[in-house]
Amino acid sequence: MMRARGLVNRLAVAFAALLAALAPVAAAEAEDGHALWLRYAPLAGMELARLERFNPVVDIGDASDPTLQAAARELDRGIAFLLGRAGEPPAGNRSHIALDCRRGPGDGSYAIRSTPRSIRIAGPDRTSCLYGAFALLRELSLGRDPATIALDAAPAMPLRMLDHWDNPDGHVERGYAGRSIFDWWRLPERLDSRMIDYARANASLGINGVVVNNVNASPLFLTPRYLPKLKRLADAWRPFGIRLYISARFSAPREVGGLGSADPLDPAVRVWWKAKADEIYAAIPDFGGFLVKANSEGQPGPHDYGRTHADGANMLAAALGDRGTAIWRAFVYKAEDETDRVKQAYREFALLDGKFAANVILQVKNGPLDFQPREPFHPLFGAMPRTRLMLEVQPTREYLGQASGIVYLAPMWSEVLGADTGKGGTVARIIAPAGMAGVANTGSDRNWTGGHFDQGNWYAFGRLAWNPALSAEQIAREWAAQTFSRDPAFLATIVPAMLASREAVVDYTGPLGLAHLMGTGHHYGPAPWVCDLARPEWNPCYYHKADRAGIGYDRTARGSDALAQYAPSIARQWADPGRMDEAYLLWFHHLPWQHRMQSGRTLWHELVTHYDRGVASVDAMAARWAELGDYVDPARHADVAAALATQEKEARWWRDASLAYWQSLNGLPLPFGVRPPDRPLAWYRAQSFPEAPGQ
Repeated sequence: MMRARGLVNRLAVAFAALLAALAPVAAAEAEDGHALWLRYAPLAGMELARLERFNPVVDIGDASDPTLQAAARELDRGIAFLLGRAGEPPAGNRSHIALDCRRGPGDGSYAIRSTPRSIRIAGPDRTSCLYGAFALLRELSLGRDPATIALDAAPAMPLRMLDHWDNPDGHVERGYAGRSIFDWWRLPERLDSRMIDYARANASLGINGVVVNNVNASPLFLTPRYLPKLKRLADAWRPFGIRLYISARFSAPREVGGLGSADPLDPAVRVWWKAKADEIYAAIPDFGGFLVKANSEGQPGPHDYGRTHADGANMLAAALGDRGTAIWRAFVYKAEDETDRVKQAYREFALLDGKFAANVILQVKNGPLDFQPREPFHPLFGAMPRTRLMLEVQPTREYLGQASGIVYLAPMWSEVLGADTGKGGTVARIIAPAGMAGVANTGSDRNWTGGHFDQGNWYAFGRLAWNPALSAEQIAREWAAQTFSRDPAFLATIVPAMLASREAVVDYTGPLGLAHLMGTGHHYGPAPWVCDLARPEWNPCYYHKADRAGIGYDRTARGSDALAQYAPSIARQWADPGRMDEAYLLWFHHLPWQHRMQSGRTLWHELVTHYDRGVASVDAMAARWAELGDYVDPARHADVAAALATQEKEARWWRDASLAYWQSLNGLPLPFGVRPPDRPLAWYRAQSFPEAPGQ
């Protein structure tokens, strides 16, 4: 009888475990998104049973080391949550997780090896154990067997940095998730606990640098008043392997230093910058360095004194010495320059190759214009083999709907990272000696990024900066499983939707290589009709050049000849409109509306098809999300559904306003069966949005 009862009990337990494994994860309590991908949601079924058998305890080794302490705390916390025992004391026999990382210099690379009773995390420096701890928890969160985990990982590039466009008053330029996460008013006395959560999130991805202020920089960050505030942040982030950087205003010697000039070749100016760097390093020994935006969009710079970008960057590099890095942005354009705007950066920087100091990095945007939904890769990649170049991308969606709906950007970044430059390999290979920067999308909203799915862009940036060979699909699957649900049915639905989401935005905002068609100031909705702004390159008409005869910007030898800035092998791929990748067609060619496309349709018909495809893609994404309510807690499911409803409305707005404007120019009818715009063009032109965020 006892043996039979035991068999029945074991069968009951097994059956309950099976039901738990098969049932969709419907959250019993609301979540607000603050935990990001570090929720460590309790495991179930076989995955839970395996971790329960392992039941690990962390052996920290050097208990005095703050980085090892952070790694151990994260492991203890994460495993307790995964086991569903948060706040409970451990029980039973314990396996061991050994943190075995040296004190020497290193790059954070790590090795993880498991046996049935132990796991060892090893590496050349203390951050190796921190990064390894997060990697182990990621594997466990994804349901991996702890007894069989074997990982070896090293970062592909040394600097993996977030740039915050945050201002001292708390306003975030191009920010769509509330105000700044940095409370400069209360620092240094009060350190918000979010600063530690922020550091944990970054460390989980291997992000090791943070620029805390806007590239349109205030000189306040170079004053003694701000040094204790910066020091408090740097001290809090140091255990997480994060170095603090600041955006430096080039004219600071004149504005806060009492000098009459900011000329980079003026000895007094050079002395001022050296003394300022010494002052910072005395308080923050591991200060990362300066990021500078110069002589662009009205910002001061070395051209104000007849000097080159190399003169300016090298002055700051000398002040920092071997202690830090001068990061100089290559985003430049001027109102008085009649050159095709996409050519200006190449023209200003390519001839300076080899003239920058060893501790200077040029930070180059993914494309030659300005973070548009699609651009060809920047021609500077491959054109400066004797200069370290760093890729700059934009997790904050300035031109991709801001914070509406779902727009997953890993496919965009993988596109540029994998682009063959024809000069030295792919973009990923060219930036490997330097790094990758992302314009941060965080803010004071409880979920950090405004839209829940925008967390996925923060995550994807960090994962690609660590390993650009990762696929956008793998990253999406990891993030969605950790953030929402591990259920295969959920992932089979949401991952394809994420992968298609960026292309949907391209289709309904700027198909076939069109770009910069947004409204003035807020960069939000469509305004291709704007042609009368003071600076030519602020006008959408400058970029699409549409008229009754055709549309597109001729950048071949017959036009601006921007194609000549690329390697000949690459230029040839884009030179023939009949054979090129049509995703870039109107970026490089001005063509008649009746131009015959590779599909056999006319250019006008193809444009309409893309606009309609974009709208349909968003509708399909919203429909799929509506079916996933059983897998996501009600609060977050409702938030995302509302954001998708907004995106559906905006996709129609972009589509209808754009088609109405193009028709006003070309006089062509819509293809048979195509829905006309809901309203006349005059209505769309009359819309204004003074409350739009990010202005």
